[in-house]
Amino acid sequence: MAKNLKIKAARAEKDMTQGALAEAVGISRQTVNAIEKGEYNPTIRLCRAICRALGKTLDELFWEDEEDEA
Repeated sequence: MAKNLKIKAARAEKDMTQGALAEAVGISRQTVNAIEKGEYNPTIRLCRAICRALGKTLDELFWEDEEDEA
């Protein structure tokens, strides 16, 4: 599973910590960290909640380009 640097970048745009994102979507900061590191595959429901919290679409945060999969 690839790292999700798109979430990290989106958090930075909103000046949001992992803890703040976690609180906004109802998960632990450790889970946000694991998602960003590619160690946890979130459910579609959680993906949608993260997108809402960050003001992004599913495609913007979770679409994997072919070069990302390598």
